Amino acid sequence: MRARRPADAELLDAARRAGKHAWAPYSGFKVGAALRCADGTVVPGCNVENASFGLTICAERAALARAVSEGKTAFTAIAVVGHGRRGRHLRPCGACRQVLAEFGDLDVLCEDRGFRLSDLLPETFRFRPRRSGRRPR
Repeated sequence: MRARRPADAELLDAARRAGKHAWAPYSGFKVGAALRCADGTVVPGCNVENASFGLTICAERAALARAVSEGKTAFTAIAVVGHGRRGRHLRPCGACRQVLAEFGDLDVLCEDRGFRLSDLLPETFRFRPRRSGRRPR
């Protein structure tokens, strides 16, 4: 667990705002995320459900994909907020934890507390390519 910081409230608010745009016609469970980039910018994302549930995009990965598509690959924190009483203790799913881990050990802010990503995913899968090229972080 990590202590709250003043900037955490702003990031959590950005995640709440993003969640209002979620597309959740099947579950009705809207989730918002906000990713803080190393340069201080905040990139929002929301979940986008699909009738074929496996194709649903989580809010965390939506924010990450948007940030990367804008050329941002260094991050310090992500806030994740679920709307309604079921969202109070929301945590990123395992797939989101693994995808986020590709970019480092971020702070993960939830409504009730904060974590280091490595606390939520202590055994991160790492792939080490044999050939030269861009190496994962």
